[in-house]
Amino acid sequence: MPARHDIDSERELWDSFAESTKDKVFRSDPVFRWTQYEGHGPGPELLGEPASALEIGCGTGLALACLAQKGVTATGVDLSPVMVANITERWGSSGARFVCAEVLDHLSSTTETYDAIYSIFGAAWFTDPAKLLPLIVKRLNPGGVLAFSHPPAIPGAYGPQGMYKGGFAGRATYAYRYSYTPRKWEGLLRRAGFQEANVRVLDAPEHDHIGTLIARAVVGRTSASDGDGHRT
Repeated sequence: MPARHDIDSERELWDSFAESTKDKVFRSDPVFRWTQYEGHGPGPELLGEPASALEIGCGTGLALACLAQKGVTATGVDLSPVMVANITERWGSSGARFVCAEVLDHLSSTTETYDAIYSIFGAAWFTDPAKLLPLIVKRLNPGGVLAFSHPPAIPGAYGPQGMYKGGFAGRATYAYRYSYTPRKWEGLLRRAGFQEANVRVLDAPEHDHIGTLIARAVVGRTSASDGDGHRT
């Protein structure tokens, strides 16, 4: 049975997250890291050397501001108007641009293309990849990179995983996360049109702690196009 997304419910959940992370937004310096552990794992080099980048589900804006300060034309999209207001106030001077939108709607309607699109525990984790990945392919420039990270799937628990807003009491506010094995992710990426796809789980710095799934995929430098001029 397919997941039944409720955008209003999801927006409320992410508005709550924005309120809970407001201090982090305003008190932290820009930093770019893929994992949940400080000083652990790769950095923005996974994106190559993009002139332009889009972060989907940009959250606190720390990573996007880091790219913007390095001279990258940096755009972020997030579902929460509360978060977008906070990060625009905090990081707007970095040169980063923030858009409040649902990611599938934004990718379907924008005409902009990017050298890199990425997600750090963001929209690539919370959006149906069968819908998301083909849209990302169309928005990447030739040779462009998609990279994303999130926790690995719990063994035996694959596909959409429901997540209630904390507490298990009160009105049912929820979202879905999409979890797969690295091999399954690679298959999904290639079927969506990526020429290269590499997905792995990076071990945590401490034994038996939760690792980080990291994916990197590249579109071809030449491609066919559909009737609208989009990559296929």
